[in-house]
Amino acid sequence: MRRRLTTLLLALTAIVALACEEGSAGGRGRETPKPSDSDLPSSMAALGDSISLGFGACFTMNHCQRWSWSTGASPQVDSHYRRLRADNKAIDDQASNYSSRGARAADLPAQVDKAVAAKVEYVTVLVGANDICRGTIDDMTPVADFRRAVDAALGRLRKGLPKAHLLVVSIPDLNRLWEVGHTEQRAVRAWSRGICPALLANPTSTAEADVSRRSAVATRVDGYNSQLGAACKAYGKLCTYDGGAAHRVRFTLNMINRVDWFHPDVDGQRKLAEVTYPRHFAA
Repeated sequence: MRRRLTTLLLALTAIVALACEEGSAGGRGRETPKPSDSDLPSSMAALGDSISLGFGACFTMNHCQRWSWSTGASPQVDSHYRRLRADNKAIDDQASNYSSRGARAADLPAQVDKAVAAKVEYVTVLVGANDICRGTIDDMTPVADFRRAVDAALGRLRKGLPKAHLLVVSIPDLNRLWEVGHTEQRAVRAWSRGICPALLANPTSTAEADVSRRSAVATRVDGYNSQLGAACKAYGKLCTYDGGAAHRVRFTLNMINRVDWFHPDVDGQRKLAEVTYPRHFAA
């Protein structure tokens, strides 16, 4: 009888020890998901123009979405998508890019409709460069019209995805491209093919008319960025404006592709991802 009791006690002790081992942090039991996982979006979409498509980042004049600052999957860029996926596996393969080449603010509502249909939880918006890059200064979208188009798009988004997080990104400093590139012959040759003529026509000229034109472009970019910030504020607490972070990036020629000398290359895309990633996601 005593031998049976001893055997039973030994068996119970082994069972308890095994249970403790499996429930410990170093055991093989199932890990409890991090609390932050449920607070991060599990799907996302990029809206805007060719910059968000990664256009030209892969050494050809094509869309290179893998290198997009927003939804790209390349570790070389470490996009918003990859940063989110590191902390929330649910977003894996749930990033869509509805940006389009040549898109202006007036094209945003149609892109918003696609994001709403996909029921995404996080949306990035970068638009405005094509409203600037017209044939002449007079062809640029007036600031008031730009704001109306942005408001129309954000209104649709708020109605269709009332719980989604929104990031509005400032327009990069286009004049910075002229500053660093107008003494580079390869850039000048590329720009002569009609790239952003409102800014980059006659790039080596110091004539008063050309200097004035470049100044007008800088003023218009500032006007657009001011309206982007105001539109985001009016949207509500679920909208984050980058505060001009993208505009403050001091682009160098090493951050621009070597084909059109205008769109960001991999280094440029990586920098945009870095400076625009929302702090509340990083935290």
